[in-house]
Amino acid sequence: MHLLDSELRNKEEWEAAEIELPKFDREAMKAATRECPQWVHFGAGNIFRAFPAACQQKLLNDGVEKTGIIVAEGYDYEIIKKAYRPQDDLSLLVTLKANGTIEKTVIGSLAQSLTVDRQDAEDWNCLKDIFASKTLQMVSFTITEKGYSITSADGSFRPDVKADFEAGPEQADSYIGKLSALCYWRYTHGAAPLALVSMDNCSHNGDKLYAAVDAYAKAWTENGKADSGFLEYIENPAHVSFPWSMIDKITPRPDDSVKKMLEEAGFTDTESIVTSKNTYVAPFVNAEEAEYLVIEDAFPNGRPRLEHAGVMFTTRDTVEKVERMKVCTCLNPLHTTLAVYGCLLGYTKISEEMKDAD
Repeated sequence: MHLLDSELRNKEEWEAAEIELPKFDREAMKAATRECPQWVHFGAGNIFRAFPAACQQKLLNDGVEKTGIIVAEGYDYEIIKKAYRPQDDLSLLVTLKANGTIEKTVIGSLAQSLTVDRQDAEDWNCLKDIFASKTLQMVSFTITEKGYSITSADGSFRPDVKADFEAGPEQADSYIGKLSALCYWRYTHGAAPLALVSMDNCSHNGDKLYAAVDAYAKAWTENGKADSGFLEYIENPAHVSFPWSMIDKITPRPDDSVKKMLEEAGFTDTESIVTSKNTYVAPFVNAEEAEYLVIEDAFPNGRPRLEHAGVMFTTRDTVEKVERMKVCTCLNPLHTTLAVYGCLLGYTKISEEMKDAD
């Protein structure tokens, strides 16, 4: 069994291997997304495939939404070229359950995969068309905390960021520079509202994203590279919002024991890929069952109805409380403690350490 649209037609074979397939028409979903794109996600890593993409799949399966996600990778283009397009933008989600069993699901909620690469004219122009669309509601991110950094250790802007400031939107080439350029393209093509939603596991993530994009808007308007109204567009939450969020979903590298289980079930797309940038990806992603995504409900152009997939929408104050509980109290400190003492006591898995009553 291979991850290809043509292979999914043999439903009996997948069902015999206890692999759940998408319950919607992928071609109709792709056509609807081309006509009315609603959601772009930056960062094509494992947590995206295991969580946001799976949430949208549930909405598509249940008929709650008609469009899919357009995923865009701005750091490691090989992920798209080696782990997405050869599999028709399909992936296999392996959910590891607490009772030791696994649940296998083909994720087919992606309408398109793109590189955020100016040198790839086709992909870049496609992104520009999407950002110009009035129907676009949300651009989300899982690009790690480092992805929002535009300064050096001394607090000064990095050389590539300074070069972007001077070059302007038409030539900016850093990650946030290209994002800001796409936002400027949206501003100059109707200035429709938009939510930029960080889903990265860092404190006050929306503020980090806002600070980075706002720095570009300020620099470009001050040096005349952008229309003066662009800064007001970015800084007005009625136009562009930067909601806070808290995400919790452990998605480790593709595991050899999971690979073996899949091969025994007849699934053949199990080869792990290590890119030249040392990214570990595979056609499948393994993840723990527990997951939480809490998002500040600030979407000036509407949003997908992700509450039907378990996403919690609330106030900024509540997001902060949830984050403080997870990061500072109930989860991360305990993981750190278990990891340190587990290593000292010779354990290689926290799950094994947890069986030790002491």
